[in-house]
Amino acid sequence: MKSITLTQDIQMPALGLGTWKAQGQEVVQAILEAIKMGYRHIDTAMIYDNEVEVGQAIAMAINMGFCSREDLFITSKLWNDRHEPHEVLPALEASLDRLKIDYLDLYLIHWPIAFNSGVVLPESSADYLPLDKVPLVDTWQAMLKAKQTGLTRAVGVSNFTVGHLRLLEECDSMPVVNQVEMHPLLSQEKLRTYCQDKGITLTAYAPLGSTDRAEGMKSSDEPNLFGVAGIEAMAKKYSCSPAQILISYHICRGDSVIPKAVQTSHLADNLMATEIDLEPNDIQTLSKLNKDYRFINGHFFDCPEQGYNWVFGND
Repeated sequence: MKSITLTQDIQMPALGLGTWKAQGQEVVQAILEAIKMGYRHIDTAMIYDNEVEVGQAIAMAINMGFCSREDLFITSKLWNDRHEPHEVLPALEASLDRLKIDYLDLYLIHWPIAFNSGVVLPESSADYLPLDKVPLVDTWQAMLKAKQTGLTRAVGVSNFTVGHLRLLEECDSMPVVNQVEMHPLLSQEKLRTYCQDKGITLTAYAPLGSTDRAEGMKSSDEPNLFGVAGIEAMAKKYSCSPAQILISYHICRGDSVIPKAVQTSHLADNLMATEIDLEPNDIQTLSKLNKDYRFINGHFFDCPEQGYNWVFGND
């Protein structure tokens, strides 16, 4: 499988398995099947409420001889209520305890937004911590210190815009990864240019459009990526599915991608997408479909009273 060099000694498989909204035995079986097929990159997070099950699947896969721990690339994320510097390392340790592993390969700040300690999802403006009280740079410095413990091999961020990333330029090290929504309708050209200049790898989440997210997060007129004319035409050209085009698009651009799948057929189809080599002009054609359209628009975290205007407006 293709991989991306994050640092001199860390390779991240370009294709990973996303696990948001995958729960219980469904996610256990999906991860087991994925690892058996050849997946080696698994993405989870505290807020997904499935780290225990992800850890169970990892242990089972190792015990069954499908892989060793060293073969795997495991990512988890710091939730918004643990941004205060003294809470970063304990949060990492808690994720490792739930996963029942000794280290992560990558630990990310999930959002550039801070809640009060213990607030899983905010119910009022009082649940937010303004960034002038807990600056992102302080949280990032704590992430760098956590890396020094050896409990995570690398650290990065998620959902950060160029504006957020620029705040970290004063630090000794920049993130090695920024995990963001990305697909042909949101090609993220400005962010990609900045990240390439800074040596930051982009990982695409929701590459297929996140159709299984909560109804309250959807709009009535949102597009279906599989039905976009340019994507359908490309699938016919390469004799594959639109989903495979959407996955290959990121890998051929040099990014990593973490589509969620739980069905065996979808896992296999997604893995086969790594073998599709899109021609450069076809990659450009797909990028030109960009409409800056976000399926995960971030407005659920708007809180102007605490200084949080639209999270993706800070670029």
